[in-house]
Amino acid sequence: MMMAVSFERYGRLYYLDPGDLTPNVGDKVLVPTDDGPEVAECVWAPQWVSEDVDGLPVCAGIATRADIARDERNRRRRAEARAEVKRQVRAHGLPMKVVAIDYVSPANRFVVYFSAPHRVDFRDLVRDLARALDARVELRQVGARDEARLQGGIGPCGRDLCCATFLSDFEPVSVRMAKEQGLPLNPLRIAGACGRLMCCLKYEHPLYQEFRASAPPRGDRVSTPEGDGVVVGHNVPAGQVVVRLNDGGRRFACDRASVCGPRRAYEHARAPDGGRTDTDDVSGTEAESGTE
Repeated sequence: MMMAVSFERYGRLYYLDPGDLTPNVGDKVLVPTDDGPEVAECVWAPQWVSEDVDGLPVCAGIATRADIARDERNRRRRAEARAEVKRQVRAHGLPMKVVAIDYVSPANRFVVYFSAPHRVDFRDLVRDLARALDARVELRQVGARDEARLQGGIGPCGRDLCCATFLSDFEPVSVRMAKEQGLPLNPLRIAGACGRLMCCLKYEHPLYQEFRASAPPRGDRVSTPEGDGVVVGHNVPAGQVVVRLNDGGRRFACDRASVCGPRRAYEHARAPDGGRTDTDDVSGTEAESGTE
């Protein structure tokens, strides 16, 4: 059994073992954390999954009214702290952008996440914030990808950002992946909300690699159910090869499995006279006539 919860509406999903509980979508539950149980909303009711999932934290129970009231107080504290942090940053003249603020009530500690173009000396800022908030304050600088994860948003596809919902780690993404998938090498088209290459470029890349390893490349002469032709394109998501037929120049898209390998290699392997074919003789004659 597995369930999914979120601490913020439309925020990142966290998966739990429901144990003996059967919460419904929208119910408030307690999630075990390093600083004690925190209130989250159930967004995916418990259900059986086909894969064996081990090591998931077990839901700590259904949130009571006291738990929900404590969570509301913590939210107000975070909102007040955010306004104070922004005011103090402006007062100190620091080139910082406040991304998110977390509050741990048992320890009375604020964790401020910020982004900056370079390292920032915030020692005076921490001292003034601790005095103004009457709590311990920690500042942590994050990168562009982590900033997008913490803030959330909508990607170019119209869906919630992957990093803010289900991605747990950032895998390396390169421009080569976009090039191999035939995408325009325009930063505005292949960059995400963080300004870096979109993480989803990694999703279909193995499919393109596997397809190109077994499909004939562009320019190869092949044989199809509609006749012989030349490969002029690939439709990787559909698993098809686009062929320009010799008969009339019509384009024909067929499954990769129905395309015989390069026509010349096919005829060469079956030639009865030591590998020489009629096409070889014709090409040789044309080459000699061209030389003359």
